[in-house]
Amino acid sequence: MNRFELDPEFAIRDEQSLRGLFEATHALAIQKCQATIGQHAREFISRSPFLCIGTQDLDGKADVSPRGDPVGFVKVLDERTLAIPDRPGNNRLDTLVNIIANPTVGLLFIIPGFDDTLRVNGQAILTTDPELLAGMSVNDRAPKLAIVVEVSEVYMHCAKAFRRSHLWSPDHFQDRREMPSLVKIILDETTGAPTDADEMRRMDDDLEVAYKRTLY
Repeated sequence: MNRFELDPEFAIRDEQSLRGLFEATHALAIQKCQATIGQHAREFISRSPFLCIGTQDLDGKADVSPRGDPVGFVKVLDERTLAIPDRPGNNRLDTLVNIIANPTVGLLFIIPGFDDTLRVNGQAILTTDPELLAGMSVNDRAPKLAIVVEVSEVYMHCAKAFRRSHLWSPDHFQDRREMPSLVKIILDETTGAPTDADEMRRMDDDLEVAYKRTLY
């Protein structure tokens, strides 16, 4: 595939040029941004089993990481503070390292079947407070740490993206078998996947076993 080159004539490089492409922001779109976790935001968070957390390091290198657990896994500690348990992962620690370098985070809370989402922005810190972690145990296993976020902005996000994507519509679900397995994708892009189908199948099965063993 040939490398794409953007025509600089059409690049947008300042806010004035950007805003000139759009109508003025509706007043409610500005007013809806709250500085605290209100009643409806608290209920939304209590129903959510999944969120994405966006972070950046000091050089501006960005990362977005998915976080999922049983419904209500994120704890609202007060109207300005929430806590996210950190479960076992691949130990790259991209999100956690970024938070140490740059505490600014953005969260997107998602509820299956809901087309609208909840956005939360704030400053994060990592903690190993045993009392807090004990309240986040699953299967008698407490997380090693939690991400505590001091909230600065909270607002609901409209349903357009989810409706355009038909994310929850079974008619639009895709067959996962149409792409290689996760293990094969990673091996294809690194050391090379085995050509023997039985060996590849064993590796896929091993991953499923590992999932069951290391979720918590």
